[in-house]
Amino acid sequence: MIQITFLTNHGKTVSAPVNSNLLRVSLREQGGIPFKCGGGLCGTCKCRIDKGREHTDAVKPKERKLLTEEELATGFRLACQTFIDGDIAVSWQPKDVVDRRQAAAAGEG
Repeated sequence: MIQITFLTNHGKTVSAPVNSNLLRVSLREQGGIPFKCGGGLCGTCKCRIDKGREHTDAVKPKERKLLTEEELATGFRLACQTFIDGDIAVSWQPKDVVDRRQAAAAGEG
């Protein structure tokens, strides 16, 4: 079993089998990573692997479409596309922060 720490969710730590999908673990264990489609199309589950990046699988083409090279280089991934084979710590922008940023960008804030 591996340990996944959801930093944005008060440091909640859960156990999961090796080669687990990060979003599925978050859903099953109430880790809190936001999501909409679950298929790598919308980018809602963008998160940052803060510790244990070496325990994630290779970046997928869907991630390269939604994340910049700079984001990928600094540990950002799509949770729905990421499989874990060792202990990690993950964080993300809380949904209310994302909603406020989107509203301000659209001129609603």
